[in-house]
Amino acid sequence: MVEITSYAPGTPSWVDLGSPDLDASTEFYGALFGWEAHKAPQPEAGGYTMFQFNGKWVAGVGPLFNTDQPPAWSTYISVADADATVAAATAAGATVLMAPMDVLDVGRMAVLLDPVGAAISVWQPRAHAGAQLVNEPGAFCWNELATRSIEPAKNFYSNVFGWGAETNSINDVEYTEWKLDGKSIGGMIKMNEQWPAGVPSHWMVYFAVTDTDAAAAKAEDLGGKISVPPTTIQVGRFAVLNDPQGAAFSVIAMSEPST
Repeated sequence: MVEITSYAPGTPSWVDLGSPDLDASTEFYGALFGWEAHKAPQPEAGGYTMFQFNGKWVAGVGPLFNTDQPPAWSTYISVADADATVAAATAAGATVLMAPMDVLDVGRMAVLLDPVGAAISVWQPRAHAGAQLVNEPGAFCWNELATRSIEPAKNFYSNVFGWGAETNSINDVEYTEWKLDGKSIGGMIKMNEQWPAGVPSHWMVYFAVTDTDAAAAKAEDLGGKISVPPTTIQVGRFAVLNDPQGAAFSVIAMSEPST
């Protein structure tokens, strides 16, 4: 286990949950993943809580910004300058959902709605660089945009974050890997007819687990819902779950690399 202390600009660096019931969410994810909750003591933090796993920061949960906002996990992209990124994003067709704002002394953030309708957050790190543990059981391991509008998404994320895009067809599903300096940092899946028509473009957060079937069963026992049952794919076995408040997230047990 290696502690991560910094992220190159353009890299997904943090995930957090917007929840209508912080206590219930804290209890659910603590029981599911073994996370330890630490609530920020400052009143202006609004009860924002950060989770640790094996002593490393892995995710957060905070209150919803308004009553119309659905419970959801958010992906944050590390940037050198939040204000400059928002300016570039709006020029590329994004809508600002939350203008750049300082978060105590830990960083500066903003929330955008990209041109294909998915919310994405940016994080300019100060005291808090992001997750200290990723790509291991108990931490997030992948961030994936689901959309029906592949080319506009490619153009936007290339212009704003400098991402490359490598697209292939996997079992008749169009899948793109986002690349930063030649390294895969996330994905994008084209939503086909198997997706309900009312599901909008969105970013999905994947958490690594050692046993997908056991994690899905435990989530259900804790009051969650299995939206996509455990399924084996090329890179491992995954499932899509909803927590008791309705927020969607995925779990995946990665396949052992072939030798």
